[in-house]
Amino acid sequence: MYLIGRCPRSLRLSFDLSPFLRANHDCPTRRGSVYHARMLGLRGLLLITLGGFGAVFTALWGRDVARRRKRAAEAESEEDRHPSARPGLPSPAETAIGFGANFFDTLGIGSYATTTSVYKLFRLVPDQRIPGTLLVGHMWPTVAQAVIYVSIIEVEMTTLLLLIAASILGSWLGAGVVSAWPRRKVQIGMGFALLGAAGLMLAKALHLLPTGGETLGLHGWRMAVGLVGNFTFGALMNLGIGAYAPSLILLGFLGMDLKSIFPVMTSSCAFIMPTSSIRFIARGSYACRAALGLALGGVPGVLLAAYVVKQLPVQYLLWLVIGVATYSALAMLNSARRDKKD
Repeated sequence: MYLIGRCPRSLRLSFDLSPFLRANHDCPTRRGSVYHARMLGLRGLLLITLGGFGAVFTALWGRDVARRRKRAAEAESEEDRHPSARPGLPSPAETAIGFGANFFDTLGIGSYATTTSVYKLFRLVPDQRIPGTLLVGHMWPTVAQAVIYVSIIEVEMTTLLLLIAASILGSWLGAGVVSAWPRRKVQIGMGFALLGAAGLMLAKALHLLPTGGETLGLHGWRMAVGLVGNFTFGALMNLGIGAYAPSLILLGFLGMDLKSIFPVMTSSCAFIMPTSSIRFIARGSYACRAALGLALGGVPGVLLAAYVVKQLPVQYLLWLVIGVATYSALAMLNSARRDKKD
């Protein structure tokens, strides 16, 4: 059974664990058993650490929501007075956006470009607040994806841990810059980010992505390139550039098996998002209610896609998202041009 719908066969994922774990199960030596047990231990430790990151993130977010409720009447900026930024339960539409974006993200469409396009198209979230809203709101759905992939797919744990560390560092440094940007800079950055995302989705639709190799990890110069790449992807996620497609391309070119890339990219993003979100939350640079809608709708969307639907023909939807993302990118850049004139 497969997670990703109409896409190249090399990108389809199977829930059958035997191909990934057969090497360790078939190993008759005690050394192989010890190695396998150690890898499982590291995997469990990774998931526990991810849960710790999520708990800290949730506590800080909850504290910020409580603070916003006390000061709701004192909102000064136009962005703070926007309905999506006020504390409270999300609307059905905001929750549906979270459900739909993460449902199709699990099936291979991507959530960042989809969410950004909807927000811009219907003016649901102020442009300056979109990057932080994506990071805060999509955090828990991404954690759900990471737990699924890390649990079922074999990957070298050293590679996984080092690439996660690089992405965390990039996200922390990038968030400190982007969270303080004025609206026009955010509009320009997200406009080009959406164009890049549309280009990557076009490459996927035309089956131009790399087929990958056979290794479960990176070593030597390939590891160095992977670390630089993941650092960069971590920083760029603060602008609304999803890391899934760039990770597939880079790590695939470096020779990793495409199935093994999925736990790398999902767990990297799962650590990136709480790390970056803390800075956006501290500056109040996100839409509180819209982000809650993404979280509440997103987790059920991931679970439904992964465990119930499993496969869906999404090729035509992918082309629609490409068109909408391109339109939204041009609209974002046009807004930045108008702001410059004003």
